[in-house]
Order: sequence, then C-alpha cells, then structure tokens
Amino acid sequence: MPIEILGMIATTAGSESKAVEGPVVDAAYVREFSRAHEESGFDRVLIGYSASSPDGFAVAAAALHATERLKVLIAHRPGFVAPTVVARKLTTLDHLTGGGRVAIHHITGGSEADQRRDGDFSAKSDRYRRTGEFIDVLRRTLTSDEPFDYEGDFYRVQGAFSAVKPATEAGIPIFFGGLSDGAVDVGAGGADVYMLFGEPLAEVAENIRVIRAAAAARGRTVEFSLSTRPIIGPTEAEAWERADRIHAATAALIRDRESGDTLSFARPLQREQNAVSADRLQQAAQRGDVHDERLWLGITKLTGPSGNSTAPVGTPAQVAEALLKYYDLGVTRFLIRGFDPLGDVREWGDELVPALREGARLRDEARTARETGAADEARVA
Repeated sequence: MPIEILGMIATTAGSESKAVEGPVVDAAYVREFSRAHEESGFDRVLIGYSASSPDGFAVAAAALHATERLKVLIAHRPGFVAPTVVARKLTTLDHLTGGGRVAIHHITGGSEADQRRDGDFSAKSDRYRRTGEFIDVLRRTLTSDEPFDYEGDFYRVQGAFSAVKPATEAGIPIFFGGLSDGAVDVGAGGADVYMLFGEPLAEVAENIRVIRAAAAARGRTVEFSLSTRPIIGPTEAEAWERADRIHAATAALIRDRESGDTLSFARPLQREQNAVSADRLQQAAQRGDVHDERLWLGITKLTGPSGNSTAPVGTPAQVAEALLKYYDLGVTRFLIRGFDPLGDVREWGDELVPALREGARLRDEARTARETGAADEARVA
C-alpha cells in the first residue's frame, strides 16, 4: 500500500546538535519549514508538544495556510482541554484548510516534571486511563449525529454534540504512542495509527505483534508509524563521517547547556523522560551503538531517554532500504526528522523520499505477483 511520509516542524531553528536561533516563535521560519516539507514530497508534519512549547493548534494553522497539500499531525496531551472542545477545534480547522489535512496525536506524558509544569500531578496509570476516555469522547464527538451522554472516571458529559463534523470521509485520524501495558491497552482500543520509535527490527516486530493482537482482541486493526533521524551522504563513508560530526556537535551543545552558555526553550525536557518507549531505546543503545547494519544509536546514548533519536546512516538508497525493512514488518508511515532540520528536509526530497516511495511500490508489486502465483498454483492443484 502507499506509504505516508511525515516530517516534524518547529517554530524556531535548532536540534540536539544545533543551538536554537532566533525568537521562540519565528513566523517566517514556520512558513519556510512547512513549504520545504511540501516541496520535498512529504505528506504530513508533526507539531510537537511540551509544557513550554508554543501552541500546536496555532502552529498547525500557520503551516496549513502556508501550503496547499501538506497535512498536519497535532500532538496533544489529554487532561487540560475537554475532548468535546478539542473535537470542535480539529473539525473547524479541517474545514478552514480544505478538508482532510488534520490529524491528532495523543501523548499521555513521558515526563512527570513536564506534566507538573501545567499543573497535572496525576499518576501515570491514571493518565493512560484518562487518555482512553479522552479518545472515546473525542471520537464520539467527531462522529455522532445525535447528542450523547458519557460518564467515566475522568470525563462526564451530558447531551454532547458538535454541529461541525470532519470535512471529508477521511475524518480526523487519531494517532497514539506508548509501549507500557497501559499504553498498549489504550492505543489498541482507540488509535487509528500507532506511533513507534525506531528500535531495532526485532524489537519493532515484537511491538507490532503485541499491539496487533491487543487490537484484534477488541475487533480492531491499527496501522503503524515509525520515527527515525536519517543521516545520509553521497557515500556510506561520508554518511558515517557526518554522523561523527553530529555526535561531536551534540556533545558540545550538551556541555554548553549544562554550563548555562546556551539557551533552549525545550531545555526542561532534557533527560526527564520516563516513558517505557524511551527507556527501551536506551536499553538498545547500551547493547551497542549500531544495530541491523546501519541503525545508529550514538545520539540516543549521548542524550539519554529523550525520544526519537535513532538514526539510519548511509547513502539515500541504503537508508531507504533500511527503512523499508520496517515496511516489510507492517509499518506504513515513516516520520523522518533531521539534525539539520530545514537543510535535511530539502536534501531528502532529492533522493531519499522518492526512494522510499519507489521501494514500497516495488515491494507491493512483488507481493501481488507472489499472491497471484500462489492462487494460480492452488487452482491448478
């Protein structure tokens, strides 16, 4: 099936290896960054969330109005805005931007400290149950043609109804992430797309197996997205040299941040993550810097449990092939984010993005041919 390629935009330039430059919200940069994704063939961009970050809905509106086809995925942390309100915000934005371009990603919160910055002192197990109820109410608000009541432990509504529904039959896709038992229970029961970090192939295969089984037990199916940080070069050797430079720059920036010489509005999240998915990346990093030939975890080990940090390294063709091995496991969406955010997006549009799409197409053709051949043999037998 066709793959979806996602990027990620921010409101100012910077990454683990590049100090933040300019104002916290740079409107011109948001427009340029969004257009670069569209011009490079990306389908959608994620807008992240933290207790110190700019509002994702406003950033999404800016990105959508700066582009013609690019879709957005708005990260949202349940617990602060009612799901009925979020549903109306999503569908209103959907209508105002042409329809079919808006999705939501639920993050339950991998940092206790960041939750508390916004006043949430609830236990993590309670937060997952709250997220499950949030998704239930959100989906009903998006789809129900009649007023409905809902009574849960965290949300209670009477006569809830939204006059504005999604602008297209595609609706508002619901994304979710997390690998704890509580997370899998919620995601398997309510998500359309389950987002995974770029763990080694064997671990991702097992994650997919567990989540699929949990969804099937509920009579559901889910799709999967994989997040990585590709590092490419004209040759494999040059790609690894680039990885070494990124590692050195990241180490230097960490030293500067710890000494107070560099300002980053995302600094509070550094090393605060306690999510199971982030811990799993650290465990893989401790087993070795490189897995599956070219999945590099050098930045993962250096930065600690901070989320999406694993990098397939090589030429565009090599990196595309490495990612397509996850496609063989069942991943149909790839979120790729660079250490040079804007520059990498522009570079990937030349070879990496086309190679990913062509590789998926060729795999689909080969699969269809095998299935047709097997069916023909069965008829002959």
